[in-house]
Amino acid sequence: VVYQTPKPTGEVYFTETFDGVLAGWVLSKTKKEDTDDDIAKYDGRWEVEELKENRVSGDRGLVLKSVAKHHAISAMLTKAFVFDNKPLVVQYEVNFQEGIDCGGAYIKLLSSSDDLNLGYFFDKTPYTIMFGPDKCGEDYKLHFIFRHKNPKTGEYDEKHAKRPDIDLKKFYLDKKTHLYTLVLKPDDTFEMLIDQVVVSKGSLLEDMVPPVNPPKEINDPNDKKPDDWDERPKIPDPNAVKPDDWDEDQPSKIEDPDAVKPEGWLDDEPQYVPDPNAQKPKDWDEEMDGEWEAPQIRNPKCETAPGCGPWVRPMKNNPDYKGKWKAPMIDNPNYQGMWRPRKIPNPDYFEDLHPFKMTAISAIGLELWSMTSNIYFDNFIICSEKEVADRWAADGWGLKKLVASANEPGMFSQLVTAAEDHPWLWVLYILTLALPVGLGVLFC
Repeated sequence: VVYQTPKPTGEVYFTETFDGVLAGWVLSKTKKEDTDDDIAKYDGRWEVEELKENRVSGDRGLVLKSVAKHHAISAMLTKAFVFDNKPLVVQYEVNFQEGIDCGGAYIKLLSSSDDLNLGYFFDKTPYTIMFGPDKCGEDYKLHFIFRHKNPKTGEYDEKHAKRPDIDLKKFYLDKKTHLYTLVLKPDDTFEMLIDQVVVSKGSLLEDMVPPVNPPKEINDPNDKKPDDWDERPKIPDPNAVKPDDWDEDQPSKIEDPDAVKPEGWLDDEPQYVPDPNAQKPKDWDEEMDGEWEAPQIRNPKCETAPGCGPWVRPMKNNPDYKGKWKAPMIDNPNYQGMWRPRKIPNPDYFEDLHPFKMTAISAIGLELWSMTSNIYFDNFIICSEKEVADRWAADGWGLKKLVASANEPGMFSQLVTAAEDHPWLWVLYILTLALPVGLGVLFC
C-alpha cells in the first residue's frame, strides 16, 4: 500500500492528519476543578507516531500516552461552523491499541465565544457537541451529547442521544482502527456511524434524554390525595361468615394410615456404622484430641434392603385441612381508582422546534482521562457534505482497513481463536468433520 496524506475534496471547517508537524494544537496548562491536587493537572502526555500494529508507512496519528492522568489538547477550526442551513459532519479515527479498561476517546466541539482560550481548556469549558466512544467497567458507550440553550432562562442543559441498539464491545477490544462519524442535519435529525455503518439515528426533538422541549403540563405539586380516597379495587366481603364446620386447627399433613412397612425392612440395623477399615492416626493424642472414633459410613446391609432403622409411617396431605379462614374478596363499592394529582400548566414550558440551531463552534478538543495508554487518534474532518467525509475516509481509514485485512490470520487460526472465546464451537467443528467421514464409511 502506497500512502499519501488525505486531502479534502470540498469545503471543510477543519482537517488534521498528524502526518506533518503538530501545528495549531495547544496543550492545556490549567487544572481540573474539584479534584485532588496530585492528579488535577492536565499533564497527560501526547505523542505523534505510527500505529503499533497494521501500520501504514508514512501515516501517523495523535496518541494518548499516559495512564491515570488528565489529558487536554485542542485546536481552532479553520473557520467557525454556524448552525444554519448546512449539515454538520464530524468524523475521526480511533484505535484502542492496548484495549481499554476505563477511559474515553470522545471529542468536544467547543462553543464560540470571545473569551475562549485554548491554553485553559478544561472540563468546564463550554462545548456545543460531545461525540465519540467511552468505556468504564463493562459499560460500552458511544456518546452524542449537545448543549441546548433554554430560550426562557438562557441556561444550558445537556441532551443525550439514546444508546445504540448494538453490541459495541468489539470496537473497543479488537485493536483495530475504527471510523466514527456524526451527521447532524438542518431538519433536526442525526445519524451516528461506525466504520460507515449507521448504528444509531433519530430526531433531536424525539430521541434525546431529557427531551429538548419540556411538557406543557405538569403535576400540581400542591395537590394532595384526600385522606378518604379509596384505591382498593377489591375488599374482603364484610358480610361473609366463617362456616361452623371450618376447622382451622387441622394440620396440612397427616400420617398415611394405609401405609404398610415394606417387607425386608431392617428395624434393628442403623443407617450408618463405623468404618471397619479405618485406623486411628499415629499422631492422634487422646489427651488433646479426645477419644478416637472411626468415621461413619453407610451400613452395607442397608444397600440391598428397602430401609433400615425404626420404620415411620409416611405423611400425606390432610383431606380435612382448610387453613385459616379468610373472607372472600368482592368488588369495592367505594373504589375511586388510582389517585393522581391534577395537571397544571408548566410555568417553565417553551417550544424549540429547531434544536439544530445550536451555539456556533470554533474549536475542537480532546479532554480525557484514561486507565489505558496508547489510544490512537487520526484523520479528523469537520465539513458539511457526507461525500467529502467519505472520500476523506477512503484515503485514510480505508487504507488502514485494507492493511488490517491483509494481515488477518488464516481461516484455521481464526477458527481456533473463535473457539477459545466460545468453547462450544469445538463440538460444532468435530461434528462438521465427523459427519462426512461417517457418511463415507457408511455408504462405501
